[in-house]
Formats: sequence, C-alpha cells, structure tokens
Amino acid sequence: MRVPLAALALTVAASAAPAAQTAPASMTTAPAADATQTNPLLAEWTGPAGGVPAFDQMDLADLEPAIDAGIAAHLAEIEAIAQNPEAPTFENTIVAMEKSGRPIDRAFTYYGIWSSNLSSPEFREVQGRLTPKLSEYQTAITQNAALFDRVKSVHDNRQSLGLRPDQLRLVELVYDGFARNGATLDGADKERYAAIDQRLAELYTAFGNRVLADEEGYVTYLTADQLSGLPASFVAAAAAAAEQRDRPGEYAVTNTRSSMDPFLTYSDERDLRETVWRTYYSRGDNADENDTNALITEILRLRDERVGLLGYDNYASWRLEDRMAKTPERAMDLMMAVWPAAVARVEEEVADMQAVADAEGADITVEPWDYRYYAEKVRQDRYALDSDEVKQYLQLDNLVPAMFYVAGELFGFEFTPVPEGSVPVFHPDVTVFEVTDRDSGDLVGLWYLDPFARQGKRSGAWATTYRSHTTVHGPETVLASNNSNFVEGAPGEPVLISLDDATTLFHEFGHALHFLASDVDYPTLNGGVRDYTEFQSQLLERWLLTDPVVETYLVHVETGEPMPEELIAKIRRAGTFNQGFDTVEYLASALVDMALHTVDDPSDVDPDAFERETLAELGMPSEVVMRHRTPQFGHVFSGEGYATGYYGYLWADVLTADAAEAFAEAPGGFYDADVAERLVRYLFAPRNALDPADAYREFRGRDAGIEALMRDRGFPVPAEAGE
Repeated sequence: MRVPLAALALTVAASAAPAAQTAPASMTTAPAADATQTNPLLAEWTGPAGGVPAFDQMDLADLEPAIDAGIAAHLAEIEAIAQNPEAPTFENTIVAMEKSGRPIDRAFTYYGIWSSNLSSPEFREVQGRLTPKLSEYQTAITQNAALFDRVKSVHDNRQSLGLRPDQLRLVELVYDGFARNGATLDGADKERYAAIDQRLAELYTAFGNRVLADEEGYVTYLTADQLSGLPASFVAAAAAAAEQRDRPGEYAVTNTRSSMDPFLTYSDERDLRETVWRTYYSRGDNADENDTNALITEILRLRDERVGLLGYDNYASWRLEDRMAKTPERAMDLMMAVWPAAVARVEEEVADMQAVADAEGADITVEPWDYRYYAEKVRQDRYALDSDEVKQYLQLDNLVPAMFYVAGELFGFEFTPVPEGSVPVFHPDVTVFEVTDRDSGDLVGLWYLDPFARQGKRSGAWATTYRSHTTVHGPETVLASNNSNFVEGAPGEPVLISLDDATTLFHEFGHALHFLASDVDYPTLNGGVRDYTEFQSQLLERWLLTDPVVETYLVHVETGEPMPEELIAKIRRAGTFNQGFDTVEYLASALVDMALHTVDDPSDVDPDAFERETLAELGMPSEVVMRHRTPQFGHVFSGEGYATGYYGYLWADVLTADAAEAFAEAPGGFYDADVAERLVRYLFAPRNALDPADAYREFRGRDAGIEALMRDRGFPVPAEAGE
C-alpha cells in the first residue's frame, strides 16, 4: 500500500495501525496551500537524473514543518480516494494510492538522512516530537474505513478485472497491508490497536537513540605503550579518531564493530581486549539512563497484545505468515538443523585455540575476548594466512571499481563519477556515480556512497533508496545509496579493510543492484519479503574472490602487484575456517529473537535473564557471545523490519549457497551469460512483483535444499536434508 513505511523503519512500527472512520482531529489541519513547494524539504527535486534531493539545502528547522505539511497533503489525497463517488476500480483506488504521497516521500528522504547518517541531539528532539505524529499519520490511513472498503471491493473482484499477474499481486499486497494490520477490527479493539502502535513508535525511537548514545559515549583511549600487536593501518585510523575527538597523541577504539573487531583480533593487551569487548557488548545494558531492558519488555508485551487482537497466538506467527518460512516452526527447524553442527565446530575451534595459548605459556582459559585473537593465530598457523597480509590487498578505492566491474558483467551497468558539485550531497565524504545501461546508454539512476564512520552516524552497513523505479508517474530513475562505517585513515592514507568488511561491502552493493535492476511499475512492488531480500545481497558476496576481481582489483597497497595465487589459495582453503564462531554468534541472535516472540507471556520477560536462560537451554558455548545481544538488537527493537526475522539471513543463505552452485556448475562459471541473464530476470528485476518461491524455481528449476549450505560451511550434510 502507498504508505512510506520503509522511511519510518527506525521510528514507526513497520506494521500499520488499524482504521478509524476519519483522520484524528489533530491530523486534519491543512497547511498553507503552497507549503509543499515553499519548504525545501517538500519541493519537487530538480537537477540531473530526473531530479535529486536538495541535500545542500537541508536545514533541521525545516524538517518538522515539512513532515506536518507532507502528512496533511497526503491525508487529503487519501481522503479524496476514499470519498470518490465512482465505484471502486483498480485505477481509481489501488493505482491512485500508489501515486499519492509524493511530497511526504521527499520529506522522509531527508528525515532518513538525519536519522541514520547525521543524527544529533537537536535532531533527536525533533524526532521525539514527530514520532507520535508519524504513528498517528500511519493510523489515519489504515484506519480509514471508507478507504478499506474500496480496497476490499477491488480485492474481492480482482479475478474478474482482467489484471496482469503483477497487478493481481499488488492488489493482494495492498489488501493484506490493511487486513493483517487491524483494518477488520471494530470499536475498542480498533482504538487499542492504534494506541499500541503509537506507543511502539515511541519505544522504537527511544531504543535506537539509547543504543546510539552508548556507541557514541563509550570510547576506549589508548596510549602509545598499549599498541602492541595492532597493525599500522589500525593505529593510524585510531590516532585520527582520537584527533577528531580532541584527544591528540592518543588512540581511540570506538564502540563500533568495525573498530572493535580488528582490535580484538590483533591486540596483545589481554586486559584491554576485555575492556573493549565488555564496552561493546554492554551497549544498552549499563543500568543507566540509556539502558534498554525495560523498553524491550514493554515492546514485547505490546507486540503480543496487538497480534492477539487479530487472533494470533504470538507475534512470530503473525509476522512469518507472509514470509517464505510461513511459520515459526519452519524457521526454527532450519536453524536447529544447523545449530548442532555449528556448536560442535566451536568446540573444535576452541580446542585449537587453547592449544595455541598453552603452547605460548599464556596460562589462560580462552574467554570471549580471546576468541578472535587466538583464532587469528590458529589461522596463521594452520593456513599460514595472516589477515593483515590479506588486508594489504583490500583497498577501498579499488574495491568500489571492482564492484562496478561485477555489475557491468552481470547486469550491464556502467558507473561513472558525476562532476564534483553537480549533485548535492549531505556530507563531504559522499561520492555520487551515474549508472547507465552499457548496451543502450540509457540512464538507470545514481548511486551514492557514504563510506566512513563519524559521530551521529548509526553503526553497521546498510543500503537504501531515495527514489525507486516505477512508471506510475512516468519512468523514473533510481537513486540508491550504500552506507558503511569504515574507519577513515589520516589524510592521504589509503583505507585498507578486512576481508569480512570487503565481503560486507559487496553484500550491501547487492542490495543497491536489487534497487537499480528493478523493472516494476508500482511503488509497493519495490518492497520485499524479508527472508528473501537478503538473498540477492548475500549472493553478490560470492564475486569478491572471483578470478577477474582478484587479478585486476585486489592489488598490493605498496607494490601494486595482484594478490598472489598462493595467498588466494590460502584464503580459499580457509573458507570454512571459523565457521563455528560465525554461525553460532549469528544463530544465537536469531534463536533468541524467535524465542522472545513465541514466549507464552512476555509481560514479565527480563531480557537479560531470558537471554541467559535461552542460551543455556541451547547449549551456547561460553566462549562465544550473540552477534547482537538483546539490549542492543536494533534489527529487532528499533523497528519491526527484522523482528522475528533475523533468521532470514540463514534462510537467504540456503538460497545463496544453492544459487552459487548454479553458477559454479555453469560453463562460464560466475560470469556465465545465461545464468546471469536468469539471475537478473527472475531474482533481481521483479522485486516483489513475483512470489519469491516462484521466482527461485524459475531461476533454478527447483526449490533449494539445505545440502549446499552445509557443504558451503564445511558441516556434515544431514541424512534427510531439506530447506
């Protein structure tokens, strides 16, 4: 449905609230007639590529008025659709909704930049005021009974309307967007549903801001005598980070994964490793004003109550109903098919690490803050593979054109830097590229890259769109963005990143290619099924170490020589190394996520205690911690996009491993033209216009099973494997 939910992911519940007869009184005041043009955050975009966001005109003072005016304008459009005296049709109801909300979409683009890339205390004050308004706005649309009646009429008669398959899917998705989110409720239940959604929106914002505060507020500063074992590239980046924080002469280990992970891998200072580890994994769990545990308990209680109004046993049952997994049981079956093999592998990995520590005379028992450090020693001993040596071949400035090469070979896309200053950016770090079709020369869109960590930017890596491809307003170009948190080195120094970070870079670029390849007509069809949309991006990771990329782009930072064959062979031999750790830390988070949302009574859940007890029941190895501990699990508690959906990465990896074997088996390998053509036609271009299960069968000729995944990770294949 034409509600810009994606833009509200960090602020408003991703599930829309139920419907009221009319918009709430506080939402009915119309703005000045020309507000959508006079406010720069609402104005139509101008410039290249069919118009681009005016990032150079962003002023926080304009944001709240823009959201207010945009909401009022969109609600007026919605009310006109709802009150149309003509009989409901696909065009005057479904398509009309798809066309509505253009000004508020533009305002949400800027809102998203402030929320994710440029957050500040001043923005968070505005965000706090906007949160209830945004929830109320969402409710005003999905609680519009007259609108739902029209949608239901089109849905009930859809088979007689002569619609194309993608149009039929659109009708079903729009209808489900109402029906699954309370539009069929009446009276007190409807009012309670709306109240829950509004409170959840406030809680999601509070959760995200508290975790961000801990990421910004806790920094470990080192002196020159505490740098033992750290690579020169890390030391230079840490010095630059300290300088930025007015601590010249010191070295800052910031409270982000991209800083924590290499420190724990290389630092010889065990006490400091423990300090950095505890600081990172206690985010949101420090029993202070930024503690998130009470928020989580309330979120779980309200989610359970809300789906109970719809007749569901628990939140997970409601959430997974329209996913590929369909039920919590199927998702759990997949995870538990992998869990025992992963735990067994951790036991082997820990034994190997303990042997190294004993041989060194370290006189320790391996603890979680030792895992990365001794795993690196085992890696070097067993595979003679030094992660820092690999890093010398992974320059960010080379990896970006490497991704462009892959996109050209598979998708026929050409990436060209735009002239400096021709496209506005929101920060000097951002660079912009024009994307064209290699064969026709037609413009596909623009790609923005924001690679470096800074204060006010949320942690991790992500992809987003400022505009998706549709045709309802005429063909529109795509504006896609990738965002990372690499640690920027000293001026003029090359940025070297780890193999894991390079893999993540390719992963997120896979999302961008999914956006850019879209050929759908309607905005709603640019959405996706959560346990499927990670598949395309996970698959693109496989091209990082393909021969053409290695030979041309993975060159030594000093000599310019390509990565030698012997080093490539070591990396490939070590491909299943540390899979126990990687799989267990991920699966632990996914399993706890599912357990939290299937508990009988979430009202008195103590998140810390629940986490400990659940992991104990699972037999969680003491040497490994969840990738995202519950108090900092932003995927699940700063919005609803991944709530009970974190398992989806594994579900997608089943598809990924199977699809990768399709390329590996093809005559042209990973650049086989026929397989690439099917990849784009069935798995990228349709977005959500084609049911994911059907799309995969079209690509592969069958469903995916678990066998390829288990082979991929070096685990034993179960006797009766299946998806």
